[in-house]
Amino acid sequence: MKRVLALFCALTALLVAVSCSEDHGTYRIEDGMIVFDEPKPAAGQQDMLGFAAEPIETLHVGFVGLGMRGEDAVYRFTFLDGVEITALCDLLPERVAKSQEYLTAKGFPAAAEYSGEEGWKALCERDDVDLVYICTPWQLHVDMAVYAMEHGKHVAVEVPAAMSVADCWRLVDTSERTRRHCMMLENCVYDFFELTTLNMAQQGLFGEILHAEGAYIHNLAPFWDKYQGNWRLEFNRTHRGDVYATHGFGPDCQVLNIHRGDKLDYLVAMDTKSVVGRSIAEKSMGVADFANGDQTTTLIRTANGKTVLLQHNVYTPRPYDRMYQVVGTKGFAQKYPVQGYAFEPEQLEDIDHEDLTSHGFVPAEVRKELMERYKFPFAREIEAKAREVGGHGGMDFIMDYRLVYCLRNGLPLDQDVYDAAEWSCIGELTAASIENGSMPVAVPDFTRGRWQKLDGLHFAE
Repeated sequence: MKRVLALFCALTALLVAVSCSEDHGTYRIEDGMIVFDEPKPAAGQQDMLGFAAEPIETLHVGFVGLGMRGEDAVYRFTFLDGVEITALCDLLPERVAKSQEYLTAKGFPAAAEYSGEEGWKALCERDDVDLVYICTPWQLHVDMAVYAMEHGKHVAVEVPAAMSVADCWRLVDTSERTRRHCMMLENCVYDFFELTTLNMAQQGLFGEILHAEGAYIHNLAPFWDKYQGNWRLEFNRTHRGDVYATHGFGPDCQVLNIHRGDKLDYLVAMDTKSVVGRSIAEKSMGVADFANGDQTTTLIRTANGKTVLLQHNVYTPRPYDRMYQVVGTKGFAQKYPVQGYAFEPEQLEDIDHEDLTSHGFVPAEVRKELMERYKFPFAREIEAKAREVGGHGGMDFIMDYRLVYCLRNGLPLDQDVYDAAEWSCIGELTAASIENGSMPVAVPDFTRGRWQKLDGLHFAE
């Protein structure tokens, strides 16, 4: 009987692994924890932690995808020094023509034009492109990024960088093998509030950070039909979990020094039933099934005993909210719905104000003084131009500025390929947890044990 039971358990485990390989990559269940397989690196493969490539005096950039995000990126890059826009590519030639017209109207040289299903490959194969900037639908990101790196190009890719754990590993392994940067274009880490809060944290104002929160709460009702072929709604229709975590999660990981002295350990997730999402799909696509819950909630624990709370909701009528919060032993920060800081009074002894208490936010004038005092150095340097050029209040421009600055000066990027993998893998991990009764899921260590190699997050100067 024991042999029969053991055989049954073994077959069940095998079936779990096989079934999972069809939808969520191959994983196994160990001691009540879902564990995804980790591919072995190629012989001699080196990590990209703190990696700095050779400086590039004039950065030649090729843009792939010229829809909502790509067109704006071309515009922003025309305000950056030391940049030449070499090539433009989109599925639709009319989008290429529109960006080209903008370049020539501003007096820039005409860029090479590519379009169609395979145009992006020809762009990646050019000898006069240093950076491929990818702004296509999510499902295309990894193939394009990998191809570009394999052809010697650095890569900047829109969020999320990848939609599966296996594809996250593809980005990591390709970046390590080719020694090319792969930066995910997570703009929210460059928000002025998030940068200022990060600086406060790095200078010890919050004490030890214990907990952080983040979210993507954004009613997309006005935007669903703007995604070509309804690709974004279709992805949500077929996938459960937090499929768009990076905006809220990126700042959390930075303030917690993830893979720079700490690492993500495991998560649990659950979702509500789909009501609004299903209704939208029925009206716009004529389908009755919808996988993504109207709200998804995720709780993550780190190796050093810190926690993160994430939420995803793009359906119900709620104000926009990235829910950014930082909880420390000596202070607290919150961006939504009202910006505020709270500290133990002794943390602000040099602030001249009578009404300071940890039971409420500091007064508005104190918050203003703190935000000016702790403004991140490069944010202070580029703030005026960033607000003028725009892009989500300037944070898009700061992101592009830092990417170009680091590549031109041969410095490590602010975001590395491990950030791209860690912040993007949340989608598949949360789906696996939800579909297994909110079972804990081990978060892969994309650094392969090297997460203590760096001592905290430090932006290159």
